[in-house]
Amino acid sequence: MMALKLETVRLLIADDVGIGKTVEAALIAKELLERGEVSRMAVLCPPQLAEQWQRELEEKFHIGAELVLSSTVRRLERGLRPGESLFQRHPFVIVSTDYIKSVRHREDFIRECPELVIVDEAHTCTLSGGVGRSRQARFELIKRVADDPERHVILVTATPHSGNEDAFRSLLSLLDEKFANLPYDIDADSRSAIRAELACHLVQRLRGNVIDQDKELNVTTNFPDREDAEESYQLSKEYRTLFDRALDFANEMVRDESGTKRSRRVRWWSALALLRAMASSPAAAAATLRKRADTANAGADDTDLADIEEIGRQTILDESEDESAELFDGTPGSDIFGEDSPSAARLKRLAKEAEQLYGAADNKLQKLVKLTKSLIKDGYAPIIFCRFIDTADYVAAELRNALKGVEVASVTGTLPPKERENRIAELAENEKRVLVCTDCLSEGVNLQTYFDSVIHYDLSWNPTRHDQREGRVDRFGQSSENVRVVTLFGVDNKIDGVVLDVLLRKHKAIKSDLGIAIAVPGGSEDVIKALFEGLELRGGAHDTQHRLLFPELEERKSELHAQWEDAREKEKRSRSRFAQHSIKTEEVRKEWEAVRKAIGAGPTVERFMRDVLHLSGVPATDKVGNVLKIPIDNNTNRSLKHAIGRETPFLGRFDLPVDRGVEYLSRTHPVVEGLASWVLDTALDDVQAADERAIARRTGVAVTDAVSQATTLLLTRFRYHLNVVRRSGNEDPLLAEEVVTLAFTGTAESPTWLDEEAVQLLLEASPSGNLPESLVKQQLRRLLQHETLLRAAVDRFADERARMLEDAHRRVRKSAKMRGRFAAEPVFPVDFLGCFILLPQTV
Repeated sequence: MMALKLETVRLLIADDVGIGKTVEAALIAKELLERGEVSRMAVLCPPQLAEQWQRELEEKFHIGAELVLSSTVRRLERGLRPGESLFQRHPFVIVSTDYIKSVRHREDFIRECPELVIVDEAHTCTLSGGVGRSRQARFELIKRVADDPERHVILVTATPHSGNEDAFRSLLSLLDEKFANLPYDIDADSRSAIRAELACHLVQRLRGNVIDQDKELNVTTNFPDREDAEESYQLSKEYRTLFDRALDFANEMVRDESGTKRSRRVRWWSALALLRAMASSPAAAAATLRKRADTANAGADDTDLADIEEIGRQTILDESEDESAELFDGTPGSDIFGEDSPSAARLKRLAKEAEQLYGAADNKLQKLVKLTKSLIKDGYAPIIFCRFIDTADYVAAELRNALKGVEVASVTGTLPPKERENRIAELAENEKRVLVCTDCLSEGVNLQTYFDSVIHYDLSWNPTRHDQREGRVDRFGQSSENVRVVTLFGVDNKIDGVVLDVLLRKHKAIKSDLGIAIAVPGGSEDVIKALFEGLELRGGAHDTQHRLLFPELEERKSELHAQWEDAREKEKRSRSRFAQHSIKTEEVRKEWEAVRKAIGAGPTVERFMRDVLHLSGVPATDKVGNVLKIPIDNNTNRSLKHAIGRETPFLGRFDLPVDRGVEYLSRTHPVVEGLASWVLDTALDDVQAADERAIARRTGVAVTDAVSQATTLLLTRFRYHLNVVRRSGNEDPLLAEEVVTLAFTGTAESPTWLDEEAVQLLLEASPSGNLPESLVKQQLRRLLQHETLLRAAVDRFADERARMLEDAHRRVRKSAKMRGRFAAEPVFPVDFLGCFILLPQTV
């Protein structure tokens, strides 16, 4: 509705995680395609989400799109004519944003850019001070796309506002340049006009909004119930000893004031990498102790400080300018010393000690084993999120040894997106399963079909990342009624303590109170850096209680939480500033219900499918979970097989949610549409193939208890010319059609027409007796002799339906405040598809 209000669609869809932003954007795309307003479309997204977009467009909207990735481009370009762009050849494409953003590929895309562009994870395309080159390139790409004022642009993100006002404005500027200069006092009474204008381009809903809307429409959207828990562990004696030695080493690096500013920053990032890996796992600790620090390789003087900060932020903090999973979840190094230096030798000794702590001496792992066993016993399939690749592989290996009869798989950034998907699909074939992964699966990937619980094995230093992890399973389409979320932390690990106390608990409390996440003031990255920049690592050799505390910590925590509370109160007061008051659900309910009634919902589709398959001799069978198995094989009628578009058996279900491998057979599914066309075509075709027989008839006479007097049903097809004159003056002529069942009692000379409700009841009538063929033919001849009289009456119905269609469009257009004019004109003659007579049962 919001999209239709705009002459050119410029929309930011920023609904909460798990509501269905992909479907919402695709609904708009499908509408624009069906109206003929666009003929080509591109989706720009991270490469790991490309196949999911392809699957969603194909399965839910029947749009076949090509993947344009670094791994597919060569194949797509192979058949092009000289000078032809693959964007000319393929009207629907899903493109890796990071592939196409490079100068080499960008110009070709811009030159042949489709009329509609959807940008997923749009928050990665924002600008603000100090952003990296990758984000700058993405912003420039989308800016070039949006420079065409007639191009439709839909931005999609669950995190539109990271707490950085300038970044938020740069995102909005991709919709309209004037939004780059939004006033910072936008909540003021004097800013109502700009708020109203911005509200036309911004959708930001919570689950509660969807549920409230459901109540207005008398439907139900099923979201799972949520169970949250925190579980703690204490370091073993051996691990604590190693932790103390690592802390001493980190303390020495941070306290060392020698050298240039560059060398001091390298030491600080290396110390932070070491502490973070230590808190993760002995495997990550060993890896970081042996590995050369990434920051140590960035330049050689103070002019390279920006590069050092960016590398440190990408490899150690939970922020990344790039979509490269290897950069995101790889274990950072802490070795900044020469190969033969005493410090390097000391790190190697610590690495050997860490390797001795695998398994029994790792209390964090042992706690995880107990938690996982408990979840599996209760029937859950958990996902365990780790920060580093080494931790994920270590945890997966240890769980395989500890969990008998349970399949465990590890998915990290070392796998390409396609292999990740394949590994998850293979894992899902096991009844008892555990997925161990890094945050390469925390964004965009839908895992609710296979899993229903999450364990945060490593705390993220970005609270939003926890929301994204949990959103993989806690979302629409989750078949389990409950999902469980467990946050694991170390009680004597002060790294976890600072992050949990200062960031995560406060973030969760605000979201629980407000229903929406409020970004950390200044951004979680800046807060983490501020907290640990003051890292003093003071005290004696074993003073772990205060090692990560510094004098200003409590003061900084209080200051941060006060700012966060201010942000929460501000958001609570202004939450309705972008509410879509101009669109009233009740105003379009009538049209929405009419459409559902006309095209048929789940029960109608199910009845149709079962009847057609039965009458066609296809022995469909019921499976557990209201699933229908349709056994297409060599014995299936060839024309029917062609209509269905399948050569092998498949599983279907007529309502949501559906499990992996089961197709949702909606009214517009290609199988349902194919069967409907086949039934109609074979009924209309006078000449049947040798192996083909029509299961439907254009005429018929039946005896039934559903009528008390002779009743005639006419199956008619009405056609209309729809003329839409837009604000610009452009006229868009469309042809629409609908199949309508009319019914009357009495004779064709003097019919009494029945209302729509009575006609619908007649469609449920069942025969209750047989008639001699001579009587059937007599009844039909009498009816068909009066076709001319019937057509005159039916033409009047066509006029009435055209006026009803006009009124419905005008109501919707008025509700959406759409501009322009609309008219509907019937096309004559009306098609008579079928005539059927129902006779009462005689005693």
